[in-house]
Amino acid sequence: MTTRRRRRRRTSAPAGEKAGAAGGGEAAHPPKVETSEASLPAPALTHGPRRAEGEREPQEKFAALDLGTNNCRLLVASPRGRGFRIFDAFSRIVRLGEGVAATGALSEEAMARTLEALKVCADKIARRGVVRTRCIATQACRAASNGPAFLDRVERETGLKFEIITPAEEARLAVTGCGELLDHDAPAGLIFDIGGGSTEISWVRPRTENGRSRPPEILAWTSMPLGVVNLSERHGGRDMTRDGYAALIEALRAEIAAVGDPAGVRALFEEGHGHFLGTSGTVTSIAGVHLGLPRYRRDRVDGLWLLAEEVRGVSERLRAMTYEERSKEPCIGVERADLVVCGCAILEALLLDWPASRIRVADRGLREGILVGLAQERNRERGRNRRRRRRPGHATGAAATA
Repeated sequence: MTTRRRRRRRTSAPAGEKAGAAGGGEAAHPPKVETSEASLPAPALTHGPRRAEGEREPQEKFAALDLGTNNCRLLVASPRGRGFRIFDAFSRIVRLGEGVAATGALSEEAMARTLEALKVCADKIARRGVVRTRCIATQACRAASNGPAFLDRVERETGLKFEIITPAEEARLAVTGCGELLDHDAPAGLIFDIGGGSTEISWVRPRTENGRSRPPEILAWTSMPLGVVNLSERHGGRDMTRDGYAALIEALRAEIAAVGDPAGVRALFEEGHGHFLGTSGTVTSIAGVHLGLPRYRRDRVDGLWLLAEEVRGVSERLRAMTYEERSKEPCIGVERADLVVCGCAILEALLLDWPASRIRVADRGLREGILVGLAQERNRERGRNRRRRRRPGHATGAAATA
């Protein structure tokens, strides 16, 4: 019998906003993206090897589900050596946090949109035979008075049990998910994650061990309730004058400057030794527009280096466009055309307060960080089981047979 090799479909979905912003993921995909049997680079790890003909499909599949202010995003993967094999992915813009800044609560319309997307995720998780799942909710559910009640409803209707993570955990997962892309010759890096409802900033130091890159050391982190959804609702995201854009940047810079230098690395950045690493959809959108891509391509964007001048040039182009013009940009689309300019303003404010000439783009983030954690949890359990089997008096199969 001839064994037919299964063809893989390449995923074309970008990182999206962490909480779904301008275009992080964490943004250049359409409202709904589904991929299957794709192979993505694992965070802080290498690519999982391609399955050979006749090789059995890995049995242990993990699911990482990130419910942000703007996006609902799922990855289903199985550990493969030092990497992951991605079996399924899903991303949909739900705008769960729409209006929360004004009302303090999730709206019925936003919750209905989100529940519809989460039912798709629950179906994918069930059909793929997932054995370990972690579902996280971020700023929208943290800020909304009815966030916990909504997640209880989600559990009743979908079986998915969410945890509202702290900003500290959100920052840690983002660093775990994209830290592999840091320049390990640089003495310091700044990892930013511009979301729909908040922005996480982590100051990190690359690490190596026996010549192999390790997850970076987090020197300090902060979370600010500044995201593309709440800023766009407050300042208007469809059209922004040059003066209005400049005023927004200065206001954001003042808030960032108030954080100070918690990691004690400002001098390294002022001397040109630090660089940025962005895991949000704002920076993936900027990268796609900079490259002039006719459609978003993750393989062209993930890991791309941009100069600060290039980022500023694209940001001003996007600011000067009309809403309709931005809607027609393949790497932005109608769903993010009203959000991307505020994301650009946050990034520009960061660059002004923390001077850096280089920015690396990461189309990976929270979900990949979750997958790493699930794999580590599995390995710890296996280690405990092995130790129990080695304890004196524990009957092994051979001893029992004897």
